[in-house]
Amino acid sequence: MIVKGFKKVGKPTKAPADSGRKYRLYPTQLQAERLIQWGHTCRTVWNLALEQRIYVYKQRRENLRADEQCRYLTRARRDLDWIADLPSQAPQQVLKHLDRAFDNFWSHDHPAGFPRFKKRSSRLAIPLPGQAVRVTKLNRKWACVRIPKLGEVRFRLTRPIGGQIKAASIQRDGAGNWSVSFGVHTGRSAAPPNGQPPVGVDFGVKQAAYLSDEVAPRLMQQTLTKGERRRLAGLERRRERQIREAKRHRGGKYSNRLRRTLRAIADLKARQARRRADFTHKLTTDLAKSHGLVAIEDLRVKQMTRSAKGTPDEPGVHVSQKAGLNRAVLDNLPGERRRQLAYKCPAYGSKLVLVHPARTSQTCGACTLWDPASRISRDAFACTGCGHTDDADHNASVVILSRALRDQAGTPIAAGHCGEQHAPTGQIRPAMLRTRTERTREPLNPSFVTAQPLRDTEGCQESPQVTAGRMSKNKRVSGHRRDTPKLTP
Repeated sequence: MIVKGFKKVGKPTKAPADSGRKYRLYPTQLQAERLIQWGHTCRTVWNLALEQRIYVYKQRRENLRADEQCRYLTRARRDLDWIADLPSQAPQQVLKHLDRAFDNFWSHDHPAGFPRFKKRSSRLAIPLPGQAVRVTKLNRKWACVRIPKLGEVRFRLTRPIGGQIKAASIQRDGAGNWSVSFGVHTGRSAAPPNGQPPVGVDFGVKQAAYLSDEVAPRLMQQTLTKGERRRLAGLERRRERQIREAKRHRGGKYSNRLRRTLRAIADLKARQARRRADFTHKLTTDLAKSHGLVAIEDLRVKQMTRSAKGTPDEPGVHVSQKAGLNRAVLDNLPGERRRQLAYKCPAYGSKLVLVHPARTSQTCGACTLWDPASRISRDAFACTGCGHTDDADHNASVVILSRALRDQAGTPIAAGHCGEQHAPTGQIRPAMLRTRTERTREPLNPSFVTAQPLRDTEGCQESPQVTAGRMSKNKRVSGHRRDTPKLTP
């Protein structure tokens, strides 16, 4: 029988995971011990596969991939019982993750470096494909996941899964808490525009975020209370003392008291991380829900938080101050906020726009005049042209919003350097070293060296006092000339 109009189609494409779910896992003591063994086995497989790829490339100039290494893995499972104890899908997923790590390293649009070896103290993770696990709902608050060779493990059902499970990963954090993550295909498309007003956001250090349509900044509460900080400092001193005693009397072997100290420190660090993540999720969700366009700076966090210690031949200066600034910047999670806004804005009918960060803190939000002398202090801004005064961070958020609206009107925006996964709109700004005239940080006061005015690249007017080039180091102390009194607000 011949059916007319029949068109032969190829193999259907698999729908990828477009959303993630994470739940707290509660294994029994026996299950936890076996999961720990599996986690270290996955870490060993990663390190051996990476070492094999490096050796083969040095000897033969060939690049191994997961398909070829899986054949060696099959032989290893016949010879080594500790690898055979692992579910067969787990090491295969590890090799696929290693493939993706190398792909990111070879990609010019991704900032990832060369894959690294995993230490024993690293976070344990056991990856599994979606077809290897099965989830059963027990009641309104609890469910269980069936893991190969382990059986049913309960987890707290804090939210519905809401889709087809495509991948799963069992993880343990530094505090010893287990969690299970699912990559889920929900089939949800981007929401229609929500019709909310646009906003510019300036992420800072002293102030977590300043919105252009608000008169007060968003402040993140201390992630540790005063008593917790005091206890953490005492525990860290105790740890150093116990480590010295272990090296002196036991050849470096950790005692049970030292292990209890390390667990107590890990508990405080995990509590601090949970509080920080809670504030970040609440902030980004509110931004995506309440605004139709969210404009932020396209910051290069890795370059901003680079160490100032220098080299043995040319040691750096103010190393401890720069280290404290780096900790403060990373404590506010600017990269994580941007990552969350990248997927939350389309889900809530909003749009994320990334603008170039150069001169945003020294440009007037009222007359668009750029003059470094307008930034009279860390918190105050007073325009030298029109006399407009404002909080420095709020003025920067207004400038960010005006640039985003201008870019949306006609000029293509410069999107992120991390690739398309972090830049849903506009063009990708490739990861490359900045030139001297494209620096993102400017001195607080202008240089008085005579030179030609810079050509404006951001659509702003320039003060006639502003000159090209950097301020000479022999005439600058903390951004001020030696023969010029420090300006005060």
